[in-house]
Amino acid sequence: MQVSIETTSGLERRLTVGVPAERVDSEVDSRLQKAAGNVRLPGFRPGKVPMKVMRQRFGAGMRQEVLGEVMSQSFQEAVVQENLRPAGQPNIEPKNLEPGQDLEYIATFEVFPEVEVVEMQGFDVEKPVAEVTDEDVDQIIEVFRKQQGSWDEVERAAAEGDKVNIDYTGTKDGEAFDGGSAEGSDLELGSGRMIPGFEDGIVGMKAGEEKTLALSFPDDYHNEDLKGAAVEFAIKLNSVTALTPAELNEDLFKLYGVEEGGEEQFRKEVRENMHRELKNAVENKVKQQVMDAVIEAHESLEVPKALIAQEVDVLRNQMFQQFGGAAGQNLDLKSLLPDDMFSENAERRVKLGLLLSEMVSKFELKADADKVRATIEDMASTYQEPEEVVNWYYSNQEQLASVESKVLEDAVVEKLLDSAQVTEKECSYQEAIGQAQQPA
Repeated sequence: MQVSIETTSGLERRLTVGVPAERVDSEVDSRLQKAAGNVRLPGFRPGKVPMKVMRQRFGAGMRQEVLGEVMSQSFQEAVVQENLRPAGQPNIEPKNLEPGQDLEYIATFEVFPEVEVVEMQGFDVEKPVAEVTDEDVDQIIEVFRKQQGSWDEVERAAAEGDKVNIDYTGTKDGEAFDGGSAEGSDLELGSGRMIPGFEDGIVGMKAGEEKTLALSFPDDYHNEDLKGAAVEFAIKLNSVTALTPAELNEDLFKLYGVEEGGEEQFRKEVRENMHRELKNAVENKVKQQVMDAVIEAHESLEVPKALIAQEVDVLRNQMFQQFGGAAGQNLDLKSLLPDDMFSENAERRVKLGLLLSEMVSKFELKADADKVRATIEDMASTYQEPEEVVNWYYSNQEQLASVESKVLEDAVVEKLLDSAQVTEKECSYQEAIGQAQQPA
């Protein structure tokens, strides 16, 4: 087998591969001979079809099958021979497929980059420092009470936080516009669902009242015809409902998994969960800064476009499922969720994956079994049957591998923090949680 290689640009390589004709032809003959034993053709006894007839009837199809397999096999042999690491599938362009002649094709593909980890000394990291106070616990419990509360119709004026039922008609220059009218529409005041001024204009209205609001659409509104447009909305308020938070009693406690111990136990478990959330939030905030520093220090690292494209597909499918999409739906996801939405994040994730993998090797890190166990137990502690969750992780190799990967990633972060300039910043629980909302 003859192989020549050239670098076309950056990480792209082009292999020209020549395979002796004998390799293809002998495999075709071998398969035809095996098939002859089972082929039934008119005029011939079973298993007695001559090879000449087999070649006439089945040779072309069998050759196409063998050619595909030989190109795939020889490509793998060629990249091993040339010590290459392909990133993604090659684009194979046949050059000569004629029977009796050497097979020749060109394979174009990207390779993994040579990753060189640079020394990272003295980069800045700000670590939030916060505590869970009684007031923080009260706020979270109030959220729970509202989540389990009931909406009841009231006869007072509408206020922010209320839900209203309205009829409205929007006009531009005296003419109704598409999508600007509805009857019996429910709206939570303060949700920000409508354009600026719409919800504020309803505050203070009572059931049965009507009002016309003079408003303007935002300059960046998605509808070109309405960008920055001055409009009027004629609104009729049909009803006002207000939230009545759930009582702080045994029924509420049971909804959140507290069967015994009453309010004292409920508050204790809420506080423990908040401590866990705070710990994770602080770790994520620190980790995000370390990852930002890693990316900045290796800004020149080029990553294969094929890997970025694969990661774009992963992120697109994740978003689709997150918003209720189901497998098997016949939708053009690339049109609904174009590549541009994910390409920047995808490139970052691919680059981090390559760098972290190299750092694990350079620092000779291992997934410590005790830390893996502790991580799984921490995740399982939020479930009613923690031991079942722990057993599930250890019986599922894919899930266990994902935890081991996280532990290794955390080990890299810990190692890099030894060289960082860490500054602690005191803040509230809510500030610490809010600071860590963006993914690392």
